[in-house]
Amino acid sequence: MLEWLAQSNYSNNQAIRQSDNQKTVKTNDLHIELPASKSLSNRWLVLNYLTGSPFVLRNLSTADDTLLLQALLNQLRHGTSNHFYCHNAGSVARFLLAVLAITPGQWLLSGDDRLKQRPFSPLIDALRNMGCRIECTEHEGCLPVRITGYMPQHKMAELDPSASSQFVSAMLLIGPLLPQGLTLTLTDRPASRPYIDMTCTVLNQAGIETSVSPNRRVYRAGTLPSMLHNRNLAVTIERDWSSASYIYAVAALLPGLRIRMPGLSLSNSCQGDRVTAQIFEHLGVTTREVRSPYRKQVRSITVCGTGKPDSTLEYNFLDCPDLLPAVVVTCAALGVRTRLRGIKNLRIKESDRIQALKEELEKMGGNLTQTATEIRLAPSTLHPTVPVSTHGDHRIAMAFGVLTLLYPDLVIEEPEQVSKSFPDFWTQLNAIRNNKETLQLLQASKQ
Repeated sequence: MLEWLAQSNYSNNQAIRQSDNQKTVKTNDLHIELPASKSLSNRWLVLNYLTGSPFVLRNLSTADDTLLLQALLNQLRHGTSNHFYCHNAGSVARFLLAVLAITPGQWLLSGDDRLKQRPFSPLIDALRNMGCRIECTEHEGCLPVRITGYMPQHKMAELDPSASSQFVSAMLLIGPLLPQGLTLTLTDRPASRPYIDMTCTVLNQAGIETSVSPNRRVYRAGTLPSMLHNRNLAVTIERDWSSASYIYAVAALLPGLRIRMPGLSLSNSCQGDRVTAQIFEHLGVTTREVRSPYRKQVRSITVCGTGKPDSTLEYNFLDCPDLLPAVVVTCAALGVRTRLRGIKNLRIKESDRIQALKEELEKMGGNLTQTATEIRLAPSTLHPTVPVSTHGDHRIAMAFGVLTLLYPDLVIEEPEQVSKSFPDFWTQLNAIRNNKETLQLLQASKQ
């Protein structure tokens, strides 16, 4: 059953470590190991490179995007090639574009066909207006680009962040390297604003001053502090709240199953996707923080489905677009009527996620309608009998992958896509599937 699980790319050592961790915990909760945040990992990697590597980064993500960024930064550090190929990693390409723009040399930045379709013009325009030399070799505003590295003397820039907050984060990360720091004015309301806040938090934790105007349109990043000459400053990366959304989906679909996620915190996290807990509360999932009995620190959260979701859900995903696939598939399985807004930027991710969700749910008998500004889901009965196409998108793979707990014959095509953000997803899902309480709940649901 589920032959595609055999294709997952996890080593025996990872499975052994997971098993050992679960054996040592004295609790009835099922423990699931989430990956480290790749968003935080990638920001720290870029900042560490730019500042001469004063930080010791612990618990770095092992996701494809983070491994790719590490490899490309090492390539830049050692000068092994001037061609930087980013596959379909949007954040990697945007961060590297800014880094290469201020690094002396001749550079080529490119990616696969999907990445060439994704927007880069706001970042390119902002860097050009500061004096950076960037040439689009195929289509204006898109990759591939030729870059002549140059350290701009300007400290002021304007940028349209409506397509992606990553443009803002890329500029803020290079800001401290500029002779006078950076003052960045946003010309529109940004998508995914919490990710900009995350970038500011990373800079602050590194000792770099940041500020934002009362209307949140003007961001400032100061110059590098002298304390960064000190080496071996330890930084531990948080577990990933975006990945937690799929475990919340499991809890919603299997009410009564208690799942603990070590290393995750609601009250002490800089990740905007912690709103997962708030959203899934409407889908019948309760969240409890678990504190260490010795230090009174939050060390994990426990989630449990009540089986009593709201009949309708309305939510704006402008600030948390990565959560939408898990929420939509969960609502479809539970029969929850939805009206979800803030969806525009979901069309320019690794796939057109709105179209991907619509196509795959309709194969199962789902009823999803879309406009330019929102999607609506009407209650229906799902019949997952045909393979699910992932559309080359890790979040589509994981959102529908959760359904295999209820429909074990459901086939997910290209299951390896999950390695982009949650390499251990199928192993963790299999741990849930084979858990004694899960088996009892599934058996009871069939009676």
